[in-house]
Amino acid sequence: MTILDHDDHVVSKPMFLAFEHETRVVSVGALLPLKILNPDIKQTAKYKQIASSIEAVGIIEMPVVICNPNQPGTYFLLDGLLRVEALKDRGDREVECLIATDDEAYTYNKRLNRLAAIQEHRMIVRAIERGASEEQIAKALNIDPASVRRRSRLLDGICLEASSLLEDKHCPLVIFELLKQMKPLRQMEASELMVGQNNYSAGFARAILAATLEDQRVPSRKRAAVVGDVTREQIVRLERELTTTQQRTRCVEESYGIDNLTLTVTKTYLAKLLSRPKVVQWLSQKRADYLTEFQAIADISSLS
Repeated sequence: MTILDHDDHVVSKPMFLAFEHETRVVSVGALLPLKILNPDIKQTAKYKQIASSIEAVGIIEMPVVICNPNQPGTYFLLDGLLRVEALKDRGDREVECLIATDDEAYTYNKRLNRLAAIQEHRMIVRAIERGASEEQIAKALNIDPASVRRRSRLLDGICLEASSLLEDKHCPLVIFELLKQMKPLRQMEASELMVGQNNYSAGFARAILAATLEDQRVPSRKRAAVVGDVTREQIVRLERELTTTQQRTRCVEESYGIDNLTLTVTKTYLAKLLSRPKVVQWLSQKRADYLTEFQAIADISSLS
């Protein structure tokens, strides 16, 4: 790896790989998990989906392991506990693994972005285009074929701008059904509201739909005048308040980085200043109120 030093000279530094070049087939019995598996996990939809996927198409994402230095021939399982457990339930004795070269202090899954609804939709559409049947996909995902059809048609009637806003957001499928009842411009407004409030619940989307005027709705859809005990006028007023809040939030976000940097520098400077006894003594005698505030800033433990 080449980098530039302070004088813009090219300096070569070795690059360390996080994994070995070659994968390795490892005995399932030689894998040592780093945490205890809760027996109830096997009753969850997540585990059943993993087991069904392995049964249908095999292992897609290989487990990550690192050699156990204290017991040659065994490996610590860094990632893939549920996959390995599913293989054990199948009776498999070996699994192909990625061999890590460094035991990181975090779980690999925490650095992975799981599929959002739109990403899952595109994956299903691509699989269908390549010849996979709805039944095969349903078996791999442990869902029924009707759900596969629903997911494959997720963006039918959704404008490009709205789908772009929600592309990486984890929205329930019902959100898109509600958006389809709105015209494109209103879909964009609704998507911006959900993103701005970081709220992708069905209830919030239904409230936005209820606040949508007739000329902003798809004609073939009918709208109830009241959602529960809340009138449309109340929801419209709430939406205006949310829009105002969203605008204020954006203003704060624009200045947050600079404000955070300023506070960090100030905190460091004050901590260094207050480490001098003479300065503290002078402030306590001349500016006791300043000293109290300075100490409060210097004692901030987190800027998150």
